[in-house]
Amino acid sequence: MNLNQVTVEVTDIDRSRAFYEQLGLILIVSSGHYARFVCPASPIRSPATFSIHAADAVTPGGTGVYFECHDLDDRVAALKAAGVVFDSGPEDQRWLWREAWLRDPDGNRLCLYFAGEARIDPPWRVPGSA
Repeated sequence: MNLNQVTVEVTDIDRSRAFYEQLGLILIVSSGHYARFVCPASPIRSPATFSIHAADAVTPGGTGVYFECHDLDDRVAALKAAGVVFDSGPEDQRWLWREAWLRDPDGNRLCLYFAGEARIDPPWRVPGSA
């Protein structure tokens, strides 16, 4: 089984589409109530998709959407220079990931991160897991 995509609700498709394109996602489907993007592939993974869907109101919760970036520090610096506001980071975490947190225009929590081998093979990985 493979995770295909994550969809978040947004109140303004045009505004959110522009925001996610600014982050570097590639728009592949667009309508008045929906947009889907391909996440640019890193050298070690095939691309996943991410989508936004129009809603009358959005109440962001504790869910965070993670986008892995092999060029995290450079990407965050470029986004900050373009006016994107980050809540934190990039910062090294004790779980061996480097993370920078921000919010989309509707307040959905996003993490741009780099984990390298620790993403699926941390030193504390459950023995015998495939």
